[in-house]
Amino acid sequence: MKKIAIIPLRAGSKGIPGKNKKKILGRALYQWTLGAAIESQLDKVYIYTDDLDILDVISKEYSWTDKVVGLERSEESATDTASTEMAMLEFAEEINYDFDIISLIQATSPLTTAEDINATLNKIQEEGYDSALTVVDTKRFTWSSSGESINYNYLNRPRRQDFSGMLMENGAVYAATKEIFIKNKNRLGGKIAVVHMTEDTLYEIDEIEDWTVVEELLRNRLHSLKGVPQKIKYMVFDVDGVFTNGTVATSSTGELFKQFSLRDGMGLELLRSEGIQPIVMTSEDSPIVAQRMNKLNIQHLFLGVKDKFSRINNFISKNRISRSELAYVGDDINDLSNLSAVGWSFAPNDAIDIVKLNVDIVLNNIGGDKAIREAIEFVIRVNKRF
Repeated sequence: MKKIAIIPLRAGSKGIPGKNKKKILGRALYQWTLGAAIESQLDKVYIYTDDLDILDVISKEYSWTDKVVGLERSEESATDTASTEMAMLEFAEEINYDFDIISLIQATSPLTTAEDINATLNKIQEEGYDSALTVVDTKRFTWSSSGESINYNYLNRPRRQDFSGMLMENGAVYAATKEIFIKNKNRLGGKIAVVHMTEDTLYEIDEIEDWTVVEELLRNRLHSLKGVPQKIKYMVFDVDGVFTNGTVATSSTGELFKQFSLRDGMGLELLRSEGIQPIVMTSEDSPIVAQRMNKLNIQHLFLGVKDKFSRINNFISKNRISRSELAYVGDDINDLSNLSAVGWSFAPNDAIDIVKLNVDIVLNNIGGDKAIREAIEFVIRVNKRF
């Protein structure tokens, strides 16, 4: 049974201009749900958008997985007045209805997890439902615009613990069989199942005020991924601002040189001697970095990575480790989501302020000048406790 998903994105956004590409904890908004979809039981995930910049990132960034495909949607289906169903039908025709189950995953719900997506798929695949949607159990009292109480008797107000509440769509995930989708031309139909998500997922990002709330909820969720303290097995390093001082000399032909600390290089030898493997991950695809890391005998080198969180999740899955077994050194916002969700996180003393506010340890040394060595020595001392 072929299970696919569409994540529809529009280049135009009135409430929050450039919303889908705007960074939330260092990742573009759409990358949160895309990452969850990659980790789920889906066979293919389609980013369907009229934003050519996003399509370019998709083609370059996610080559490490065969799940992700970018497709350009028409101008007609990307207008303010076009319905999501219009985009879904256009998309389905474009891929010749090559699926058994179609999921709609909304990028405006970044708290969605792979488990939430899987739950909707299982309702159809395992329990025989025709379609499914995610909901939140909320115990809010609702009223009509004409001043009538809808879901309770205001003359006999129930206590919260005695109130059954009501289920509300949170707009995160929908799924349907091909037959139902074709019949109804809709994301839902037939025998419909509901999948419960946590109450915090009722927040969707539509206005700028939502952004602040959801960002804090995401931060709290990432901190929970740290888990209980464990022995560190891998240590992840950014390059610019960590291995270097964050500057580079260039000419009209490109990079000329970056400066690396020899003491930091020796620190990596100390790290390996303790059985801890270094990982170097940078958003830049630099020949100079590749050459230096080859000299340092770095076996796990990832260049040109824009979505570092998903790439680390993929590494974790392949190597059967947990985030609590990782340490991470980063200095800028593209490291922020990972720094918030590992066993130990470090920032050089000259890192940007938001990063320093979200790490376990702000180092005494600056990037390119013994910051790596200091972090390594700390991790080695901590590991001796185990």
